[in-house]
Amino acid sequence: MTKSVISQTVLITGASGSIGGALAEIYAEPGNILILQGRNAARLAELASICEEKGARVLTKVLDVRNRAELAAWLGEISRQETLDLVIVNAGVNTNIGADGAGERWADVEALVEINVLAAMATVDAVLPAMRARGQGQIALMSSLAAYFGLPVTPSYSASKAAMKAYGEALRGWLAPEGLHINVVMPGYVESQMCRDMPGPKPFLWTADKAARVIKRGLARNQPRISFPFPLNLGTWCLSILRPGISERILRLLNYGA
Repeated sequence: MTKSVISQTVLITGASGSIGGALAEIYAEPGNILILQGRNAARLAELASICEEKGARVLTKVLDVRNRAELAAWLGEISRQETLDLVIVNAGVNTNIGADGAGERWADVEALVEINVLAAMATVDAVLPAMRARGQGQIALMSSLAAYFGLPVTPSYSASKAAMKAYGEALRGWLAPEGLHINVVMPGYVESQMCRDMPGPKPFLWTADKAARVIKRGLARNQPRISFPFPLNLGTWCLSILRPGISERILRLLNYGA
C-alpha cells in the first residue's frame, strides 16, 4: 500500500450489493477516496451519502460490468485520474439448480460467467498497467468457500469462484516481485439476497458488516487468502482433500445434494 489508512483510494465493484456496501462503509474514513460501481443507482446514491457523511470523498458509476468495453474505458480513465491503492473486485451473481433440481438456465449461466469471471479479469486487466508502472497497488478478488469443492446446488457459481481462486493465486505469484499485493477473499455464507435465494442449509451465517471487518483486516495484513468463518473454511477445505466419493456422500448427508 502506498498511503496510510487515512489516505487511501479504494475502488469497489459491485458496491450496491451486500458485502460491497459494507466494505464501502468500513473504508469510508476522512481523507479516503471511494470509487463505487454498481447497477442499482438508488442504492449507490444512498451509499455515497452515507460514506460522505463519514468524511470520505465518493465517486460513483452506474454500470453493468457485462459491458466490458465500457468497463475497461471507465477503469482506464479512473486509473489516469486517481492513484488506485486498493481495488476490490467484488461484483458477482449466483445461480442454482432450483429447489426442485430442474437445473440452471443457460442464460443465467452465461450472465454469471460474464460477471463473475470475464468482468473480474477485465477489471484486473484495466487497472494493472498503472499499478505496475508505479510498482505499488493492491487487488482483492472475491472468491468463495465454494471454490474448494463444487456444491451440487450451485455448479456454475462454484466453478466461477474456483476460477477466481486460481486466478488470484497465480497473479499473486507473478506480481509480488513487482511490489503489488493480490489477495483472494473466500467468504462462507454472508447475509444477502443472493444468499437467501440459494437453496440448501446456510451454516455459520455472518452479517455483511462482520465479513467486511474481517476482509479489511486481512487486506491490511496482505493475507494471501482471506477465508471465513473458520469452521466452514476447515470443512470445505477438507472436502477438497478427501476422496471425491467421500466428499459427495458428506454433502448429501448435509442436504447439499441435488
